[in-house]
Amino acid sequence: MSALLATPGRIDWVDYAKGICIILVVMMHSTLGVEAALGHPSWLNEFINWARPFRMPDFFLISGLFLASRIDRPWRAYADTKILHFGYFYLLWMTIQTVLKGWHGPDGVWGLPHYWLTALVEPLGTLWFIYVLMLFFITVKLVRYVPVWIVWPVAAALELATIHTGWLAIDEFASRFVYFYTGYVAARWIMSFAAGLSRVDAPSLLAFLATWVLVNLWGVHSGLAFMPVLSMVYGFAGGAAVITVAQLMSRIRLFEPVRYCGENTLPVYLAFFLFMAATRVVLIKSGIFADGGVISLIVTAAGVIGPLVMHWIAIRTPAWFLFVRPAFARLSGRKAQPAAGTLSAGQPKPV
Repeated sequence: MSALLATPGRIDWVDYAKGICIILVVMMHSTLGVEAALGHPSWLNEFINWARPFRMPDFFLISGLFLASRIDRPWRAYADTKILHFGYFYLLWMTIQTVLKGWHGPDGVWGLPHYWLTALVEPLGTLWFIYVLMLFFITVKLVRYVPVWIVWPVAAALELATIHTGWLAIDEFASRFVYFYTGYVAARWIMSFAAGLSRVDAPSLLAFLATWVLVNLWGVHSGLAFMPVLSMVYGFAGGAAVITVAQLMSRIRLFEPVRYCGENTLPVYLAFFLFMAATRVVLIKSGIFADGGVISLIVTAAGVIGPLVMHWIAIRTPAWFLFVRPAFARLSGRKAQPAAGTLSAGQPKPV
């Protein structure tokens, strides 16, 4: 249990929020994969569809939350920690995925070079989040002196435009940048909101969440949650709700594993596909469980727990480079240190 204890200097509710988001992401991929293999939807599909309006928006909102403390660093230092850092893990794990997936492609081993080169411009599978995150870090650095009242409306307009070019990087950038940028420019207000929630009694927070659950459910089933303007409203409302849930969870030690997941989102995001795919294949072929929803939940658990165990083992063995960036991939030339394991811009000590 001691391994789950919070690292000093981190902000609990932030890690709980990220933990919620990464679990929802793994659950989405696990459920869709199981349903595709079975050829029909499961009862869990309703839940992942319900989470669709806020799942990724909140992840990007939290990812931009602490960028203000780093945005003014010189380009070299900034690029090292915010671009090269994620670039290293993208290239490494993109290569791993390319070999594992491309090997079984129609062209076999001869198709691997083309598959790998394509992934440089078209984000590969589950790794698209890291790819787009790098683009966000670059963009915010470039526009940091442009007034917020100019950048934010442009970012909002991109989301409202529902751009579909067929290139995942462009489409996801357009639909998600407003949330990342809001996390960056509105960090003080978001932190104040979260601090205010800590002073509200649990019954009041639960009443708010119950109302939000119903409104979000209505929006999803009616389609309103995916309409222009309203989609952004539902996205930010969901972000507020996740922060509220995170604050409630931080009051109960029972949910410590969720915080641990949030503190180690990077290992989970990088490696969950390995455990997800393997568990799905075993469960479906074995026929132990017939219910798609139950299979999806087990696959989700494997997709979350497996990478955490793998990370714990890897950083203590020669395989540490899978989750810790080595010195040769650093502009600073500093020795590699165990990674904090976060997909966000990092966390400073609370002030």
